[in-house]
Amino acid sequence: MNIYFQEILDAHQLIRRWLGDASTPDAVCENLLARFSPAYSMVMPGGTQLNYATLCTFFRTQRGAKAGLEIEIENMQIIAESSAGATVTYQERQQLPGQPGTLRFSTAVFETGSEGQVRWRHLHETSGILTL
Repeated sequence: MNIYFQEILDAHQLIRRWLGDASTPDAVCENLLARFSPAYSMVMPGGTQLNYATLCTFFRTQRGAKAGLEIEIENMQIIAESSAGATVTYQERQQLPGQPGTLRFSTAVFETGSEGQVRWRHLHETSGILTL
């Protein structure tokens, strides 16, 4: 599997564990945060922007905040790829028990370090309409 696609799947598995289960060990959050560039930026579905420090604060305070969270990633596509990184689009479906699901269309920019590590550099999410 493409390394960027695998990174998206792996990161979202960690997000699901961290946000969805209050008993998740601290190491899961640290592993998750290590995947993001210190220069990370994000535009959230409502237009709010955040940086790496804000992202860290958010995740460190949200262990188990969305009990039972399920995340499904679909339709991953490479927009551009080079030795320096890639831009990838994907759809993210989230579901909490007993609540309507949500859909996000995401565009992620990845950096590839000198030793081949992949880091999230930028993420832009837009809310979509969930069709059943």
